[in-house]
Amino acid sequence: MAQTRLMIFDCDGVLVDSEPLAAKAYERVYEKHGMPGVHGGIIAQCIGMKQADIIVKIKELTGHQFPPAADGDIWAETKLLFSEELKPTPGIAPFLSALAGNRCVASSSSVERINHSLSVTGLSRFFGEAIFSSSMVKNGKPAPDIFLYAAEKMGAKPTDCIVVEDSPFGVQGAVAAGMIAIGYTGGGHTYP
Repeated sequence: MAQTRLMIFDCDGVLVDSEPLAAKAYERVYEKHGMPGVHGGIIAQCIGMKQADIIVKIKELTGHQFPPAADGDIWAETKLLFSEELKPTPGIAPFLSALAGNRCVASSSSVERINHSLSVTGLSRFFGEAIFSSSMVKNGKPAPDIFLYAAEKMGAKPTDCIVVEDSPFGVQGAVAAGMIAIGYTGGGHTYP
């Protein structure tokens, strides 16, 4: 087996215990815009997707057409909840402290959300500028684009990478990239 040159971490649900808070933010914002019925069971089907794809999926599942002009409301509510309640996933800080070698974050979230999440949880120090968002690539997870992009920017071959993911979409993307995928379920999730 090739030597691992890069550990790639998803952010939400792997580094930070954000999935339940993100689900709460979507529920609140949809309710605020007169669209009740968006709950954890619906959001669970969207874990690992970028925001634009989540909005499309919610429409498929509920019929609710989210107003594009209100997109910023989702981040505003999420940021508020994260600032008040977000925690690192149990044991991740000691693990990262002991981890030797290159590492980065590759997430479906925006760069702003990733940076905010890492900052409020004290995990920024482990990654520096090695932050990659699906906004940097054409296709979000389950496409392999974000993982291939991260590996390229970090100077690693896909076969020399291990990806730690909590979502089926993320695991599919890592496998499609030719990387070793580790499914992690240590964070809180909204699965029914």
